Amino acid sequence: MDPRPSAIGGYEDWPDFVRNSRTFHLGAAGRAFIPGIRQAAGTGGLPETGEVARYALAALGVPDLPPDPPRVERGQAFLVEGVRVTPLQWELPFGPSTSAFLLTPDEPAEVLPGVLWMHCHGGNKWLGAERLIDLGARNTPEAVAYRRRLYEGRAVASDLARTGMAVLVHDPFGWGSRRFLLEPAPRRTAEAVEAQRSQWAASGHVPSAAELYNAAAAEHENTVAKAAGLLGTSFGGMVAYDDLAALAVLRSLPGVDPLSVGTAGFSGGGGRALTLAALDTDLRACAVTGMMTTVSALFPAYLDAHSWLLATPGLAAAVDLPDLWAFAGAELLVQYAREDELFPLEGMQGADDRLLELSRRHAAGYTGSWHPGGHVMTTAMQAEVTAFLHRSLAV
Repeated sequence: MDPRPSAIGGYEDWPDFVRNSRTFHLGAAGRAFIPGIRQAAGTGGLPETGEVARYALAALGVPDLPPDPPRVERGQAFLVEGVRVTPLQWELPFGPSTSAFLLTPDEPAEVLPGVLWMHCHGGNKWLGAERLIDLGARNTPEAVAYRRRLYEGRAVASDLARTGMAVLVHDPFGWGSRRFLLEPAPRRTAEAVEAQRSQWAASGHVPSAAELYNAAAAEHENTVAKAAGLLGTSFGGMVAYDDLAALAVLRSLPGVDPLSVGTAGFSGGGGRALTLAALDTDLRACAVTGMMTTVSALFPAYLDAHSWLLATPGLAAAVDLPDLWAFAGAELLVQYAREDELFPLEGMQGADDRLLELSRRHAAGYTGSWHPGGHVMTTAMQAEVTAFLHRSLAV
């Protein structure tokens, strides 16, 4: 009998890394905070920032980061439509190398505010940061098509950099350069891919390498979440680890004001941005597009519309999604789409009401804006995020 393929291809060093790290588990220490947080959420009170942040770390299981940011290797920069694109790469203590892009104006000011722009989940783990960036002649057909479908054809990170900001976009845990190796695929994943191949064959479709990988990755995310749980962390917690490392890189880069840094993202990227703001209270701005609801509204019909990024075991049992802002020190913009097919309207309205309630007690401000249409980031939304980031990060 053939040996079973690795269920964590390319990440065989991940278990030892987590076991040797001082992780924040949802154990007795985490559970001790649940009653107070639930009571505060029910009464409109705000728990102490340190207390809630400690609970979030316990629920997410985010491993400690090293005291210094990763050492960054810079590739050859090139210009695309007035934006200087610099490829970056760094090593984390486990898994493949991280690829990223730093985007700045061609002739930047001496010091720029920085934005860590989070790419969405989108059911596409073949693509990473490049989906948000105009790479000129290096654009791939997959990235161009993706932007047409979800961003009205715009490379949102490049557009933001062109307005006078330093924008970093990276591949996080599970995506792009940090994706798992799925050839050969674990057996359950392979079975799902074979079923999809049969459907493609019946329709005469010849899948691309990206389509084959994404079909495998969709099923494999369940395996990754299972592995994370067995290790005492979570899928969302490991993505947050990579995001925190990228934030440390951004703050360390020459020409970036480390005291004027924000984050933004659409869909799963918006959820990542909110989580990052909850875990790093020094962020000054957070923009969330198409990723806000009360958790209760997801039951029973909307659960399967979302990935494990929105389903960290233990977290939502005590803290609702909008309450994550109670952890943060960042100004918050949340953009809602009235016909968003991934969220019930009452869930979005409930979240907006809760955030307005929190804003009356929060030191930072909240803006909720409502837009027509479905689960896309329109050019009007992009312009609003750009204006918000400039306003919030102004020195």
